[in-house]
Amino acid sequence: MKKPFSILIVGGGTAGWMAANLMAHKWGDRKVSITLLESDAIGTIGVGEGSTPYLKGFFKTLGIAESEWMPACNATYKCGIRFPHWSTVPGYESYYHPFFSPLDREIGQVFFNNASLRRSGLDAPANPTDFFHAPFLSSNAYAPLPEQPLPFELDYGYHFDAGLLGRFLRDRAKSAGVRHIVDTISSVERKGETIEAVTAEDTGRHPADFFVDCSGFRALLLGSAPGYQFRPFHETLFNNAAVTVQIPRDDHAPLLSETISEGLSSGWMWRIPLQNRTGCGYVYSDRFLSADGAESELRKTLALPDSAQVNHLRMKVGRVEEHWQGNCLGVGLSQGFIEPLEATALMLVQFTIEHFLEAFSPGRPEVDHASREKVFNQRINRLFDGVLDYVAGHYKLNSRDDTPYWRAAREEIVISDRLRALIDCWDKNSDVDHMLDQAGEELVYSRASWYSLLAGMGRFPKNLRRADTGLQQESEEVRRFCTGNLNRFRSHQAQLDQLSLARQEAEPA
Repeated sequence: MKKPFSILIVGGGTAGWMAANLMAHKWGDRKVSITLLESDAIGTIGVGEGSTPYLKGFFKTLGIAESEWMPACNATYKCGIRFPHWSTVPGYESYYHPFFSPLDREIGQVFFNNASLRRSGLDAPANPTDFFHAPFLSSNAYAPLPEQPLPFELDYGYHFDAGLLGRFLRDRAKSAGVRHIVDTISSVERKGETIEAVTAEDTGRHPADFFVDCSGFRALLLGSAPGYQFRPFHETLFNNAAVTVQIPRDDHAPLLSETISEGLSSGWMWRIPLQNRTGCGYVYSDRFLSADGAESELRKTLALPDSAQVNHLRMKVGRVEEHWQGNCLGVGLSQGFIEPLEATALMLVQFTIEHFLEAFSPGRPEVDHASREKVFNQRINRLFDGVLDYVAGHYKLNSRDDTPYWRAAREEIVISDRLRALIDCWDKNSDVDHMLDQAGEELVYSRASWYSLLAGMGRFPKNLRRADTGLQQESEEVRRFCTGNLNRFRSHQAQLDQLSLARQEAEPA
C-alpha cells in the first residue's frame, strides 16, 4: 500500500489552524496525512483581532456558520475602519474606510463625483464618512445584516478573540482528521533546500514530505533555508513596536460595529470591540518614543487604572522573497508582516494558503512544481507589496505637524514609484480611475478604498471655488437616505444575541 503524502505544520495560532483546516478540506479525502506540531511554551502575538471581508470566504469554504463560530470567539461584526486624528484639514479630521457594497452603488457615485469636483478646485463635500452605509450602521450600533433579505449581501468583516478563534479552528481541524502534537522544536534537519525532518524536545524526530512554517517571527523553517532573504519594510513603515491592553466591555455603552484607528503622538491606537471586552493597542516607532513613553500615553488616552495589565510587543515588519521554497511554505508571521492598520494579516494568510492549494499537487512528482513555485511567489509578493502601498499611503498623506513622528512619516518614508504616481495623478486632477483600472490587482485595493483614503485625508487644493448649493443638497440627500435605511437593519447586539441563541439550540442536550 502506498504511503500517504505527509504534511507537517509547525506552529499553531490562527495561521497554523487556518492552514490545517483548508488543507484537510482540500485533501482530506485523498492519501494525505496532516499533522500540526505546536509548542505550549511559546505564546502567540495576539494582534490580529480584526479582519477584512475576505475572511467570510474562509468560513464559507469550510461550511462554518456564523452562529457556530462567532459566539465561541466573542466575535462582532465590522463595517469598516474609522480614522480620527490623521488629518488636520478642516472637515477631514476624521474619515471612514467603508466596506463597499451594492447598496452603495448609486450614492457612492455621488462621492466619486464630488471627490473629482473637489480635486478640480470646487468646494464639494467629499468626506467618505458621509456617503456610504457602513459608517452610519457602525456608529449607530447596527449590524451589517438587514431584517429582511436583500437581493445581495453587504460586505463586512469581523472582530474576534484571536486565542479563542485559534482554539475553535484547532478543534475543527482535529475533528477533520488533523493530528495534533504539543512539543517544542529543537532542530531542523535539512539536505540543501529540502527539509528532511524536525526534531522536538519530547517526541523526537518528525519527518514529512512537506512542511508549513507557522512558527511566527522566528521563521524556524524558512529562516534555516540556504539563501533565505527577508525584505524589511522599515524605510516605508517606521512602526516596529506595540503596547496592548484589554478593557472590560461597558455594558451600558452601545456595541459599535467598527474598528477605530486613532492617531496618537508617535503612531496610532486601535480599538476593537468584542462581545466581552475592547482590545486596544498603541502601534508606534521606537525611534520616536520609548516603550515606557508609549505605555504612559496609552494609559493616559484610555484613562486606565494603575492595575491594568499591558503587554509590550516587537514587530518584524517586511516579507520574505520566497514564501514557498522547495518542500516548505511560510504562512503568517513567518512569511511576513505589515502592521495591523488595515487588518490584513488573516487576508494574507488565507490568500497564501488558497493559492498554494491551487498550485500544489501532493504526491505527484511528475508535476512541474518548480515553475509553479516561481509564479506563486511572484503573486504573493505582489499582494504584500500592494497592501504595503495602501498602508504606506496613510502615512504619506497625513497632514499632522505637531510631532516629529508625523512629519517624518510624511516626508521621510520611502514609497514605491507606483504609489507616488497614483498620488501625483490625484493631485494633478488626472484620470485616477484609468490608472486604478490599469494597475488592476497590483494595487490590491478597490477604487472605493483608494478614493476613501485620498479624499478622507483631505488631499485637495487649498484654494477652492464656491460650489453650487445643489451639491450640498445632494450630499444631504445621501445622508438622509443612509439614515433612513437604518431601520432596515438589525441592532448589533440583537444580531449577536440571535447567533448565541441559534448556537445554544444547535448544541446537543
